[in-house]
Amino acid sequence: MIFIVCGVSGTGKSTIGKLLADKLKLPFFDGDDFHPQSNVKKMKDGIALNDNDRQPWLELLATELALWGANRGAVLACSALKESYRKILSSKYKEEIYWVILHGSRELLIDRLDSRTGHFFNSALLNSQLATLELPDYGWKIDIQPSPDEIINTISERLHVNEKIDQ
Repeated sequence: MIFIVCGVSGTGKSTIGKLLADKLKLPFFDGDDFHPQSNVKKMKDGIALNDNDRQPWLELLATELALWGANRGAVLACSALKESYRKILSSKYKEEIYWVILHGSRELLIDRLDSRTGHFFNSALLNSQLATLELPDYGWKIDIQPSPDEIINTISERLHVNEKIDQ
């Protein structure tokens, strides 16, 4: 079982992903940890990544997702802003992927980004991410205004509904 928690920076992908992984007893991985140093440097310098920067990173994550899925599954936090990125991510894992798409107001995202410490993402890049974001017509779109526990409860409820439908 693979879950990808996605959205722009500041939506709480890592927080929600870790909580979800704990609840489901699955390993958690943060897509940011797989970026090459050149991508990290660009983002620290306030330079938006382009598709060429992202391509090898996305392909690496697709390979990892297939490996994790062949094992017992995982939860991945990854921006996955464009449909083309999501296609690459799902290209090597042929089972269903549960997409959790986190979203919120620009003001809330800026507040969160500006209050973060120890993260390489420059909040000036948020506008670039919001402009790049292509919301899919699939997956679970979840507002980030509620608390992390409330968000996890919402995901759990949706997962249980899907499990009942599949039986």
